[in-house]
Amino acid sequence: MSAGFIVVLAILVFVVVTIAKGVRIVPQGEEWIVERLGRYFGTLKPGLNIIIPYLDQVAYKLVTKDIILDVQEQEVITRDNAVILTNAIAFLKVTDPVKAVYGVTDFSEAIRNMIMTTLRSIIGEMELDEALSSRDKIKARLRESIADEAVDWGLTVKSVEIQDIKPSPSMQKAMEQQASAERERKALVTRAEGAKQAAILEAEARLESSKRDASAQVMLAEASAEAIRRVSVAVGTDSTPMLFLLGEKYIASLERLGAAESARVVVLPADLQEAVRGLFGGGGKR
Repeated sequence: MSAGFIVVLAILVFVVVTIAKGVRIVPQGEEWIVERLGRYFGTLKPGLNIIIPYLDQVAYKLVTKDIILDVQEQEVITRDNAVILTNAIAFLKVTDPVKAVYGVTDFSEAIRNMIMTTLRSIIGEMELDEALSSRDKIKARLRESIADEAVDWGLTVKSVEIQDIKPSPSMQKAMEQQASAERERKALVTRAEGAKQAAILEAEARLESSKRDASAQVMLAEASAEAIRRVSVAVGTDSTPMLFLLGEKYIASLERLGAAESARVVVLPADLQEAVRGLFGGGGKR
């Protein structure tokens, strides 16, 4: 192989390599940062681009599509010293590749740490119950807090979502115990209130019953007094009718006594003749 052929071959290889280094095809959704002799020179847009070989080099390749940034779970302490676990997810977009490259070492890690720090700060100002029920409020404040810094880094924060916010296992156990104690307290209050109402109703029933018994006794006494008064008026000064009535009841009682199944011996009183005599006129002549 002659020396001339080797030189020609070397020149061809050099030309091919030079062309390959000078022609850059950037995919859609990306932008490339070009440096010339170590300094920023330009940004290659999607499509065919020409650079100067050996002087220019592609230093960074950035994705300009939306970036999904996952923020890992972390422990956060609320204002009332409760420990909760929370994580988030952010949606970013690189709007200024130069700032994203030269403004911060790693914009993804920077945004992630800023979200974590801001999240701890926001939740630290809230009570436990407020933090657990204010997801939209936390999300709005979080996005607002990191938006300015993101612009300085050539980024746009489209959205920040709180994926999960929950008490830590120890805190959750304490809350379950507290809820159980509260349910037990309410049950005791309910039972006590029921017993109280039952006692009140029972006392009212006894009072009403006593009032009715007293009223019945008064009415019975009034009826008896009225009966005695009428009998007294009907009899007047003559005692014969009264004796007749008493004798009649006396004999009727003796008849019931003799007709009873348990009666074996019936003892007649010694004044039976006097009682019979009273039926026919009382103290008539013997």
